[in-house]
Amino acid sequence: MDHPSLQDISWDEFDEHRDPRPADNGFDQVVERAVSRRGFLSGILAFGSGAAVFGSGVLGSSTSARAQSAGFPFEPIGISTDSDIHVPAGYQWKTLVRWGDPLFSDAANSYSADTGVSLEKSDRVFGENTDGMELFEIEGKEVLVVNSEYANPKINLPAASEGTPRTADEVSLLKNIQGVTVMEIAQDADGYKPVIDSPLNRRITHETQMTIDGPAAGSDLLKTNADPAGLSPKGTMNNCGSGRTLWGTYLTCEENFNGYFGATGSYEVTDGLARYGIGGKSRYAYEKFDDRFDLSTEPNEPNRHGWVTEIDPTNPNSTPVKHTALGRFKHENAEMVTAKDGRVVVYMGDDERGEFIYKYISNDVWVEGGPTQNLLSEGTLYVARFNDDQSGDWLALTPETTGMSVNDILVFSRLAGSKVGATTMDRPEWIAANPLRCEAYCALTNNKNRGVKPNAGGDATPVGGPNPRETNKFGQIVRWRPMSEDHGSDRFTWDLYVMAGNPTAYNNIYAGSENITEGNMFNSPDGMAFDTTGMLWIQTDGNDSNEGDFEGQGNNQMLVGNPETGEIARFLTAPKGAEVTGLCWSLDRKVAFVGIQHPG
Repeated sequence: MDHPSLQDISWDEFDEHRDPRPADNGFDQVVERAVSRRGFLSGILAFGSGAAVFGSGVLGSSTSARAQSAGFPFEPIGISTDSDIHVPAGYQWKTLVRWGDPLFSDAANSYSADTGVSLEKSDRVFGENTDGMELFEIEGKEVLVVNSEYANPKINLPAASEGTPRTADEVSLLKNIQGVTVMEIAQDADGYKPVIDSPLNRRITHETQMTIDGPAAGSDLLKTNADPAGLSPKGTMNNCGSGRTLWGTYLTCEENFNGYFGATGSYEVTDGLARYGIGGKSRYAYEKFDDRFDLSTEPNEPNRHGWVTEIDPTNPNSTPVKHTALGRFKHENAEMVTAKDGRVVVYMGDDERGEFIYKYISNDVWVEGGPTQNLLSEGTLYVARFNDDQSGDWLALTPETTGMSVNDILVFSRLAGSKVGATTMDRPEWIAANPLRCEAYCALTNNKNRGVKPNAGGDATPVGGPNPRETNKFGQIVRWRPMSEDHGSDRFTWDLYVMAGNPTAYNNIYAGSENITEGNMFNSPDGMAFDTTGMLWIQTDGNDSNEGDFEGQGNNQMLVGNPETGEIARFLTAPKGAEVTGLCWSLDRKVAFVGIQHPG
C-alpha cells in the first residue's frame, strides 16, 4: 500500500496494516460467559478542528441535587445526522478557535481554504485536529492549552503531493501544525476569543526542544547520534488526551507516535519495535527527509516518544519535560489524584486493542506550594489486573516482578505489563476520577479483536471480566474503587458503569447495559471528564454511519452521566464525521470548551 492510501485509514487500521496480527480462535467461552455478568452492571452504583463553546447553567451548583432526584437540568436531545452542532434548548454554542486561526498578528489572514497555511506561519496559528485540553488561571487571565493530535496531509499539502510530502519543507509544515497550542482567551460581548499576541501564547511542535527526566533519562535506549547523552529529545507528537497537575502545569500525552517512523534502509526488528508497531513505512514519510525518523539511521529515536510530557503554561520560555517514570506506551490521558498520605497518583490508559491500564505513585508527597520537581520522576509504575470476581490488583513493575531492568521496564512498559499478567483491555481511552468520592472510570472504546486475536505481544484477549463481549464494537466504561478509599492502595473492586450498545438492533448483551435505551444509546466512549458537581461527561469517537449495528445512533456525541443513579442523557451532537473530544470549563463554570475534531 502506498502512502496516499495510508492517509485514508484510521490509526488503528494503520497499525494492523503494517503489523497484522495472527488470527486466534481458541477462545471457547464467549457470549454465554459475558451474559452471566450482565446482572452486576446496575451494581453499586467550534467547528473545524477547533473548539466549540456553549454555556448558561448546566454546570451551576444546583446540578448535582437535581440530577440525583431524577433526570438532568436540561431536555436531552435526539441524535443528529447532519453537519451542524446541536445542544439542548436554552444553551448555545459558538466557535472559539479553528485550525489556522492566528495566535499572533503577523499570522493574520494566513489561512486559506485552498492552500491551508504557509510554512512560514504554520507555527504561529492554532494547530489542526484538536484533542485534549485544559484551562488555567494565570495572574487573573484564562489560558487554554490544547493538543493537536495529527495532520491531514491531503488537505495541507499542495494537490500535486497527493498527501505525501515531496520536500523537507512540506515535512516541516506537517510537523508545525501538530503538537500543542498555549493561548490566552478572553470574553467580550460576543463570547470567548483568543487574545492575539498575548505573551503567554505559544506553539509546541515536533521540533520543539524538550528535556527528559526520571530513571530512564540518559539510558543507552534514549541515546541518538544527535543527542549522545540521551537527555535532550525534540518534539512531542500525536498528542491525544491531556491532564493537569496539582501544581498548575499541563500534561500532554503522546499516543500513536509509532506512525511517524519508517526506514529507508535495513534495521534490526526488535521485540520493542514490534510490540509498539514501529517499522516499515511511516504515515507521513518523515524518514525520507529527516534522519531523526529513519530507523536505519536512528533506531533509538522512537524510544524518545510515547511519554507523558509536562508543559508550564505560565512560562513561554520553559522547556517541556518528558517523564520516563510514568512509562512509555500509547498514552491516552493522565488523570492525577492523591493518595491518602499525600503521594501523587496518576492513572493512565494505553489506547490499543488488548493493552493495559497503568498507574504511577510518587515516592514523595505533594505539599501545596512545596517542591514538585521529583513528584513525576521518582516513584513506582503499576499495571492493573482485573479479576473475574470483581476484585482487582495493581501489580508493581519492578526488576523483581518482571525480570527486566528499570530502563527496560519504563521504555518498554508493555513488555513489562505482559510479564506480570496484566489484564488485556478493550482499548483504554480517557480515565476520569470522581472529585466527590474515591473512584475512577476508564472508557474502553471498542475492540473488534476481543476473543478473536491476541494483542501485539501475543497476550490472549479472552472474553470476560471488564471485557465481556466478543468482537466488541460498542465499548464500555469500567469503574474501580480503591480499597480503604485510598488511591494509593494496591487493591480495588470494580464494576461496569455502562456497556454501550444498540437495544433496537439486539436483545442480548450487545443491546448494552440496563441504563442504555433507545433515547441515549451511543458507541465507542472515548473522552471523559467530571465536573465539580460529580457528573460524568462522556464523549464518543465511533461509527457514525447510522446503519446496521449503529442504526439510530447518529453522529458522535457528548453525554452526561450520573454515577449514583446510572442515568445517562445526551447533551451535544457533533457534525457528521467528527469526533467529540477534550472538555474543560471557564473559571466561572458557565462555559464549557469542547473539541470538534475532523468534521466531514
